[in-house]
Amino acid sequence: MTGGVTVGTGAPAWRGGFGRLWTAAVVSRFGDALRTSALPLLAVRLTDEPLAIASVTACGYVPWLLFGLLGGAVADRVDQRRAMWAVDTARGLLVAGFALAVGLGHASMPLVLALAFTLTTLQTLFDNASTALLPSLVRREALGGANARLMTGQQFAGGLVAGPFVPLLLAAGVFMPFVADAGTYLAAAALVASLRIRPPHRVPRQAGSTLRAEIGAGLCALWRDRALRAVCVATLLCNIGMGALIATLVLHVTRWLHAGNAGFAAAMTAYSAGSIAGGFLAQRLARRTGRVRALLLGGTVQTASLLLIGGVRHLAALLAGMLLLGTMNMVWNVNQVTLMQQRGPEPMVGRIASAFRTASTSGAPLGALLGGAVARLYGLNGPALLAAALFALAVTSLIPAGKPDVPVVAPQDGATTAHVTR
Repeated sequence: MTGGVTVGTGAPAWRGGFGRLWTAAVVSRFGDALRTSALPLLAVRLTDEPLAIASVTACGYVPWLLFGLLGGAVADRVDQRRAMWAVDTARGLLVAGFALAVGLGHASMPLVLALAFTLTTLQTLFDNASTALLPSLVRREALGGANARLMTGQQFAGGLVAGPFVPLLLAAGVFMPFVADAGTYLAAAALVASLRIRPPHRVPRQAGSTLRAEIGAGLCALWRDRALRAVCVATLLCNIGMGALIATLVLHVTRWLHAGNAGFAAAMTAYSAGSIAGGFLAQRLARRTGRVRALLLGGTVQTASLLLIGGVRHLAALLAGMLLLGTMNMVWNVNQVTLMQQRGPEPMVGRIASAFRTASTSGAPLGALLGGAVARLYGLNGPALLAAALFALAVTSLIPAGKPDVPVVAPQDGATTAHVTR
């Protein structure tokens, strides 16, 4: 036991609900990867203004900062299964309409930006509902294995499989990646709609209860739990570091290492391969050490990987570092989400998840700005070393949460007393 949560050895059953949820998640991530690759390429065709092109990426962050906490509160109020398939249906129809506009020659930068912003806004509800739904589909002791399989499948589909399809689809027409993405959204919606689960029990809210009060209750629940609070702070620090690294990685590879575009592609492939390996390792490591200690180990290895990337001027060091970084990033993600699902009171998981994601998203753009400044002032390997320092700080902030006496809290959610038995 670590952090007040026993790491179970159960595995989720593929038959029934979890298998369909896994398939929906993997299919949807495949389509997302097609769209996120094609959208900047379309933007480049429409304008050569760097700020406008960068705004497409920014639209993937801003809605989380604006609506992330609200999405978590709504996810805890509604039937999560219905919310998920309704959101995916809406996203499928939006992308299909966009594909039609592109095919007819009516694409424009305002339309591109509106699509990116709207899809991410809808994602704030979908992702939080998905996190809150999973404990209704699998046994609590099987949550770690379920998260590992979900994230590994998504990484494989989005990180490795989708890449080769993008040029093939673009050759058939610039609108084709969006047609494929729309199809994956609608297929995922159908799979989620077919789930037959019993909604989690919710004590009725007090009359006059507001979303603002419920968001506040979720934030308080996160803050009162020492382990979850420490993991949230550590995740924010790590995301600042990753933002700095990823924003400048192409310069690190092509100018500092002089490895060219092939080197950059190899680095990203190594990271994706490591992420898939990490999906198989995450639950095994948690069984041996406990979840918080798995996070401590993962952060320590990632710190060493970043020192290798920033300190050794050789492509082999970069590839080894990216492989380890991807592996331990997946270990971190699986155990962070599982810890949140296991420790968070069931009626508040959506709000706790939204706080995590909002913190993570705010860290990435801040890190990107810091990375650019550090690369300019201290050299192109500086962002990797900055990231190593931030990861080391994250590991240090996690140490108190690794103590065995960290209790599982059961805060009150307005009128809802969410007593959780472990």
